[in-house]
Order: sequence, then structure tokens, then C-alpha cells
Amino acid sequence: MSIGLLGKKVGMTQLFNESGDAVPVTIIEAGPCPVVQRKTIGTDGYEAIQIGYRAERKAKKVTRPLKGHFDKAKVAPQKHLREFHLESPESTKYAVGQVLTVGLFEPGETVRITGVTKGKGFQGGVKRWGYRGGPETHGSMFHRAPGSIGASSFPSRVFKGHHMPGRMGTDTASVKGLKVVKVLPERNLVLVKGAVPGPAGGLVTISKRG
Repeated sequence: MSIGLLGKKVGMTQLFNESGDAVPVTIIEAGPCPVVQRKTIGTDGYEAIQIGYRAERKAKKVTRPLKGHFDKAKVAPQKHLREFHLESPESTKYAVGQVLTVGLFEPGETVRITGVTKGKGFQGGVKRWGYRGGPETHGSMFHRAPGSIGASSFPSRVFKGHHMPGRMGTDTASVKGLKVVKVLPERNLVLVKGAVPGPAGGLVTISKRG
């Protein structure tokens, strides 16, 4: 796993390239993210760094163990924490207290973005799984019902994992190979080509492993 940042999805817009074509982009406000902890093979069994995002302004929301964790790193309490597993040579580049910014990324490189998809609530099979549905004609009484989910003689049971109505969305999803179109360090913004999982304002992780 490569280094990355935590941020929030601001929304979508479009830019025009040199040819005058409209390019759909997602705006991500990433960082700044302080390094809260550095893990090593000797002490933890693996190489990684832990970063934080968005300082917590309400002290009562920080538990004593977490407060001690942040005090040890001499970093203000953060609302979100994430670990990035790194190889041994790369992990030595980062120290506790160091602040990571969008300067990690450059236009033209590919990144991976992970977020939580939009929640749709309880949905039927037509919307959740793409069921064809029944006849739309008057008097049908079988427009969007699931239909048969098994058989009477064989196998006389419902197979495990059968697609059924249920909760849809709020799943962790990653999109690979998104191209960085523009970086605005003064505003902590990264613009990537294409769509990103989650609603506007949702927490996302952007990493260099495209």
C-alpha cells in the first residue's frame, strides 16, 4: 500500500482540456494530515504510518486513551485516523508530527479513492439487483415482485446468498485508476477525473496506489 491522505468529497464539476473538451472531475479537499504514529516491524510487526484528519475542537469527545495517544505525538486530537502500510524504505521518509498535504500528488498520475457509497435504504429486487419485473399491463398484479426464489421438488430450499430485497448502499467501495487532473495546494484541493463513491461531504481516502 502506498502513502495517501484523508479528505472529504466536495462535489463534481467540469474542466476544459487543451482540445476544448469538457472533462468531468470530482473535487476532493484532502488534508492537511499530521502523522500521529509510525509503526515498525520491531515494535508492531509491520511497517505503517497513522495519519489524522480534521482537528477535534470538543475536548469532551476525546477519550483519555486517545488523548494520551495524541499527546505522545504532540499532535492536536483528530476526528479521523487511518493507517497506510508502507515498505521499509518508504516508511523512513515520514516522522511523527510531520504534516502531509496535497503536495504528495501531481497532475497526470493515477490514484485510488475509497469511500462509503450513498445509502438508499430498503429497496426491492428491481432497484437493488436489476430484476426484470413482471408485465406492466393492467391487471397483471406482478409488476415488481421477486417471484420464485426456489423450487418445490428440487432443491427444495433457497440457495445461500440469493438476491433478495434489503438494505442498499452504505458499503465501502474503491475506484482505481482515477487520473489527477489538477492540484491546488493553497486550497488543499485535488481534482480527479470521474466519479468518486459517496455523497458530497463524505469522508474519502485518496492514495497513490492507482
